[in-house]
Amino acid sequence: GLFDLADPGAEPDPRILGEIDRIGNGPQMRARCATGAVLADSPLPPGDAADHAGALAHALNLIARVRPDARIAAVGHRVVHGGPDHAAPVRLTPEVLDALARLELLAPLHQPHNLAGVRAALAAFPQAVQVACFDTAFHRHHPWVNDTFALPRAYYDKGVRRYGFHGLSYDYVSGRLRQIAPDLHAGRVIVAHLGNGASMCGMIGGRSIASSMGFSALDGLPMGTRCGQLDPGVVLYLMQAEGMGAEEIADLLYRRSGLLGLSGLSHDMRTLEQAGTGPAREAIGYFVFRIRRELGGLAAALGGLDGLVFCGGIGEHSAQIRQQVCEGMGWIGMELDETRNTSGETTISADPSRVRILVIPTDEEIVIARAARDVLGQGRPT
Repeated sequence: GLFDLADPGAEPDPRILGEIDRIGNGPQMRARCATGAVLADSPLPPGDAADHAGALAHALNLIARVRPDARIAAVGHRVVHGGPDHAAPVRLTPEVLDALARLELLAPLHQPHNLAGVRAALAAFPQAVQVACFDTAFHRHHPWVNDTFALPRAYYDKGVRRYGFHGLSYDYVSGRLRQIAPDLHAGRVIVAHLGNGASMCGMIGGRSIASSMGFSALDGLPMGTRCGQLDPGVVLYLMQAEGMGAEEIADLLYRRSGLLGLSGLSHDMRTLEQAGTGPAREAIGYFVFRIRRELGGLAAALGGLDGLVFCGGIGEHSAQIRQQVCEGMGWIGMELDETRNTSGETTISADPSRVRILVIPTDEEIVIARAARDVLGQGRPT
């Protein structure tokens, strides 16, 4: 996203918004200006966007072509893992970068790519303020019982704890709820961020109380290629009976499991919904089952439930998944309106439903842009 920060006291003004999808496997670039006019919607040569660094180069080339007059004053970065020490966005320095690189083992699918983007931006815009926004920061105020494991306490002190992720998305949804449904925002809400990465967050008064994800981005729900919740005894079995080492197990759990592993077909929910094969249906069924199980657990952690919000690529676009998650949940006070659900309305619960069910498209980019604005403003003379 390219945002205008000409007025440091105003909301960042989006000028270009876009994405590069399916990196390394049929990459596609889409971009539009704030008026909705399409600036790009075409496949990219696979060799040019085989990884995140190559994809970023295409995005920067688009900005240079469309807005050659743009002066980049700040660059905000999504960084998945901030560890125990970062509860807010921070200006990136060499020392901060080194510390974040040491967290790569905790988020191997994300952190290296996040930091590769930072280094590419440093090279492209050496005079700009670089700002890290952490997916873990939103959850740093959990009650201790939701933040720890039943291990010797020395491990908690070393940073082995439940961090939670997708915090930028939850931050946006919390703020959006405050705008459109302040009564619901003040209550007990579960937000389901469902996409290639998936998690759920229980909030009271817009603050995270509990998350389905824990120490790493593996925990909780099954995802595109990640296993989700797993008995740690399985890892011991893989080591002892299968003779697998750490790198091989990491590859299995992060890259060959989840929807891809269960279906044997694809990590992409769109492909699985269209396939209709037995393994594809079973993979979807397990995904939905885990969402429903987490829903019940988080409702217990909150002491009840007033609202459920779907967001993320699957949560926003798959009426089928939303319907399957909500089906038969009248015991918890949820009743879906099928017409509202299929037509893509914001509120998709039936009028008699005690629990309100909403779909709120998330916007992590504006959360990052606000943080970049605020950090940039801290360095400006008053």
